[in-house]
Formats: sequence, structure tokens, C-alpha cells
Amino acid sequence: MARRVHENTMSRSEPTFLIEDLRVSVEGKEILKGVDLAVEPGEIHALMGPNGSGKSTLANTLMGHPKYVVTSGRVVFQGQDVLALSPDARARLGMFLAFQYPVAIPGVSLGNFLRAATRANGQQATAGEFRKQLMEKMKLLKMDPSFAARYVNDGLSGGEKKRAEVLQMAMLQPKIAVMDETDSGLDIDALRIVAEGVNAIHTPDMGVLVITHYQRLLNYIRPGFVHVLVEGRVVKSGGGELVDQLEAEGYDPIIRAVQVAV
Repeated sequence: MARRVHENTMSRSEPTFLIEDLRVSVEGKEILKGVDLAVEPGEIHALMGPNGSGKSTLANTLMGHPKYVVTSGRVVFQGQDVLALSPDARARLGMFLAFQYPVAIPGVSLGNFLRAATRANGQQATAGEFRKQLMEKMKLLKMDPSFAARYVNDGLSGGEKKRAEVLQMAMLQPKIAVMDETDSGLDIDALRIVAEGVNAIHTPDMGVLVITHYQRLLNYIRPGFVHVLVEGRVVKSGGGELVDQLEAEGYDPIIRAVQVAV
């Protein structure tokens, strides 16, 4: 089923962001077993699936984590196969990964970090222009200006770390944003605030791939396309109504259907 959806998408023209027959191994064990997915600018896609299905493996592979070995397939972004590129080259091309567990950088303020990141990404704003843009984005995300002086993810709550990730998205303005289980560890209030931030910064030029285990984040960030990953393969795709189906029925009916087909 997933392959037919992919082929229908490809019949128009090659998508802006394309994952094709991607197979990935970790320490000799195959985790992804032929993933097909395509995202166009402005689209919001959700990738869901039970624990251990390969969701975070896909996210880390897309950004070039050396632990994950691509054995076949390709990832094409804006006509270029990015698998041969370093993580920083992928970022400069317009790819972004919001981590499930953001790493702390003690001694480096978020403001200075973002200043360095935007400059490395080709943005040539003056110090004054950068600060003005930063304050505007923080206001949009309902963040206190003092947050810019906090060390990157050091001593922050789970919700604060995820809001810092969204602020990075807002400042870097990626063309494709992959959000790896951004809802992990968040209470309902923090989840709503983070989701509202994503909705506020989403533009018609930004494609988003939201990776999540639960449907609760998707109550706030409503995807137009939903894909279910089971045992390293996209086994079902549909529209936003698929989220409601999964909420009502869980993954078991889909997993049983896959087992019967095999």
C-alpha cells in the first residue's frame, strides 16, 4: 500500500523532499527496510508507529548521524541526493532536525548559539538586525526575552528545551523540518505551547515531518498526510483522519494486517 501511494506521488514530478527505498542498519542489524516518503513545501506529514518501529532511526539518518548505515536507497532534497553530504551541509541546504532529547551546551547562551548558527547558515544580518529578529520570534513564540541568555538546554525543563528547538526552527527558517518525538516528556500545557509555536512559524515554504508515537501532539498540529511505520516499513498512509482511526483502534489492527499479508 505504501509503495502505491509513493508511485502516485511520483507520477506528477519528483517531490522537493523524497525518501526512496531507504534501508538502514545499526551495528549490522537492519532497522529500516525500504521506506518511501515524499514531502512538498508547506505540507505537514505525520509519521507514527509503535515503539521500536524505526521512527528515530529515520530522523537521525536523514541528518547524517554516523551510527546509522545506509545500505540502499536515496534521500533527495531539492534535486540533490543528500546522503553523501555531511550533517552541516544538509543543514545549510535547508534541512533541520528537532531532537527528541536535545543536548545541553553549558556556557553557551542560546542567543550566541543562534547568532553563530544563522551566520553559518548564510544569513548576513548585522548584530542589531539579528537581535531584532530574535526578539520578534521570541515574542511570536511567547517566550520571555531573558530566555536568550540561558545556556543551551542546560538546566532547562523538558518544555523549555522543546521551545528552544522551535525557536531554532523559527530563526533558521528551514525548508524541511523533521521533528523527532517533540512531544516526548511534555505535560499537556507544555505540549500545547510547543505545538502553537510550530503552527506560528510554519510557512508555505516549509515542509514538516512530525514523528510521534502518540496522537496527542497531532490534536494541535494537524497533518494533511499521515504514515504508519511498522517494523521498518511504511505500511499505511492516509489523510488526517488516520490519526483519529489510530486513536480509536490503536496500532494492533494495522500490525495484524501486515502480519497476515506477510
